[in-house]
Amino acid sequence: MSEAEVLALPVSVPLELANRALGLGRTRGYQRAKNGTYPVAVLRHGVAYRCRRADILRYLGITGQANNSASAA
Repeated sequence: MSEAEVLALPVSVPLELANRALGLGRTRGYQRAKNGTYPVAVLRHGVAYRCRRADILRYLGITGQANNSASAA
């Protein structure tokens, strides 16, 4: 997932999308979420797992300012 794609994520994303942004496979991501070793905070809503975009950006070291030169092309 590119930096621009990560910046375009909604405020809260399903674990599958967070896995993709963080480069984790589906099974490994769910295992880590269940045992508390996921690289960012995981919010549990019933049986669903979600992650905050801000936590993903912080973990990846993305400042939050999109590279406008890529979108201008």
